[in-house]
Amino acid sequence: MGTLTPTEALSRCRDLAAQFALTVDAEDRAGAFASHKAEAMRNAGLCALPIPRERGGIGAGIQVCSQALETLAQGDANAALGMAMHLHVMGGACESGRWSPIALNALCEASASPGIFVNAVHSEPEMGSPSRGGLPATTADPVDGGFLVTGVKRWATYAPALDYFIVSARLATDPGRPEGTGILAVARDSAGLSLQDSWADSMSLRCSGSCDVTLRDVFVPEQWLLEIRQPSPSESTLPPGWASCAFGAVYLGIAQAALNTIIRYANSRVPTALGKPIASLAKVQRAIGEIALAVRGARALLSEVAGRWDARPDARQGMAADVVGAKTACVNAALEATEGAMRCAGIGGLERKLGLERLFRDARAGPLNPPQEDLALELIGRMALSTSES
Repeated sequence: MGTLTPTEALSRCRDLAAQFALTVDAEDRAGAFASHKAEAMRNAGLCALPIPRERGGIGAGIQVCSQALETLAQGDANAALGMAMHLHVMGGACESGRWSPIALNALCEASASPGIFVNAVHSEPEMGSPSRGGLPATTADPVDGGFLVTGVKRWATYAPALDYFIVSARLATDPGRPEGTGILAVARDSAGLSLQDSWADSMSLRCSGSCDVTLRDVFVPEQWLLEIRQPSPSESTLPPGWASCAFGAVYLGIAQAALNTIIRYANSRVPTALGKPIASLAKVQRAIGEIALAVRGARALLSEVAGRWDARPDARQGMAADVVGAKTACVNAALEATEGAMRCAGIGGLERKLGLERLFRDARAGPLNPPQEDLALELIGRMALSTSES
């Protein structure tokens, strides 16, 4: 397969979204992971999106990747979230240059061809969210040629399709190595790695394969130690631009899907007492107008922030409030759009066949993806206060 252009990749996303939409309701009912959708995205070359062209990839920045994810999410947010994990992990790694060059090159080449899925898996049963400063209980003990990794990780999105799990672990004290948390790439076929499906009966994104991962003395070769992170982030650490925009794009896609669904419903629903589509009613027009405005506003903000991130590497360090704000705006648009569409549809919105109740449930996961809303708003508030004129 030759290297795709960003335009060709977006076209493939539109085709895949249309296909994915055909089966997502049945998969949601069953709580079934759709492995064929992961393979379809892999075969379409989408895993290469954030990989630099000099490493065989498409070389897309955050803006194009966000457009791809929004499009995929309009068809199936589960598949889009799985792809979002890969894109933000690999895009951020390529951009920061913090990973071991040998390991990064290998992951880039495999992402470009034949296409692999990677996700960072840091949450643990006792730790809570690592974004709030939790330290892992998972350990990495040095042995000949590498490490033995033992621990349990939670909510590994798209786990059944992942080729590498990027895990955090406490490194045993070693005089020849700096202290800190090790970030290691664990291959899917490693002996001692197992998945437990604890997610299929969840409320939201039931088909995202967000399994628990158990690691029992899993051997990880030395070259797959990607980096060692210190307890306090360095001042040079970039804001979470890739993660924030990727997650935001998925929920923006959910919002757009809800808008599309209620528009179709309003144009086709003809009550006998009215004798014409409910789209002719002013109250329906107002409701849909409110949803459309929320979606357009969130999209404009995400596009502006992602475009500025791509175009202004020198400005990224100061964009923390911008990127977390874009994600928060997109999530809020999804919450508003799905609730507004359900209210507009009336009792029919509760029926599975319309699809709005699935979108409503899926949108509720948005505030829980990092950066979580309370932390995002605190950061935005601090930035606003620090830059305001006295």
